[in-house]
Amino acid sequence: MTFSPSSMDGRPVRRHLLSLADVDADELRLLVERGVQYATVRHQGEPLAGTVIGVYFRRTSTRTRTAFTAAALRLGASTIAYGPADLQLQTGESVEDTGRVLSSMLDGLVARTADDVAELSGYAAQSRMSVINAMTAQEHPTQALSDLSTMRAHFGGVDGLRVLYFGEGNNTAAALALALPRFAGTALHLRTPAGYGLDERVLAQAQVYAKGTGSVVAELHDPHDLPSPVDVVYTTRWQTTGTSKQDPAWRTVFEPFQVNRAVLDTSPGAVFMHDLPAHRGDEVTAEVLDGPRSLAFRQAEFKLYGAMAVLEWCLRGR
Repeated sequence: MTFSPSSMDGRPVRRHLLSLADVDADELRLLVERGVQYATVRHQGEPLAGTVIGVYFRRTSTRTRTAFTAAALRLGASTIAYGPADLQLQTGESVEDTGRVLSSMLDGLVARTADDVAELSGYAAQSRMSVINAMTAQEHPTQALSDLSTMRAHFGGVDGLRVLYFGEGNNTAAALALALPRFAGTALHLRTPAGYGLDERVLAQAQVYAKGTGSVVAELHDPHDLPSPVDVVYTTRWQTTGTSKQDPAWRTVFEPFQVNRAVLDTSPGAVFMHDLPAHRGDEVTAEVLDGPRSLAFRQAEFKLYGAMAVLEWCLRGR
């Protein structure tokens, strides 16, 4: 393992994880593999002993907040939790000033804003404290890392996997699109409701990655035009955390995008994945979510292992 270089005051220069677009292919593979290693052997010493991690969530979270807090503790770090109204941001202090102050006291900050990534960039305008995106409106990078580690553990590899993503082109879909095509020969088939597709810039970047690895990223809006076979059928809840839909008839648009037995059986060997929380009867039926082909709750456990890998990488380097 190599360590981050030191700054002028002797403290290490920290890595940030704001977007998977900022992580090169080798680092991405390293993070996925490290997540699997932690899933295999959870206790591997305390590489973050003596460090302090701030955990700042302005939006609800069960898995991500618990995963990063537990990961920090398991790696030997101490944690400080901040709620939505705890910081002086509420009284008008700038994001940059807040980040500058926190970086003099913390080694890392895990933040969920569910707003624009520009806020996280403000916290990251320093090199003493790692800043980790625990979800913004645009991207959920640590979700994709745990997803790929789950796939890697189940299938024995990520290269060549074929994934059908069924539902809204939200922040989870964006992260998956920025991650999966960096692996050779993969295919990501997105089936999204019209008007609720992947951001055009994300789709374009994903297709650039795909071209370089011999992979495929394709988005259609017809829920009946399904690729077959695939290895994974993936969906997310229809109402993404922290968001609302302006169209009062949006449910009518989304109803054909439910993952049910008929959808799953278009690929008889496929497993089912979901980032959770799930609403049985909306985006997925109980038969699929709770069935023998579902990896959803194993996938949730991998949030811990992905968080361990990310914290170690950001604070300690390779």
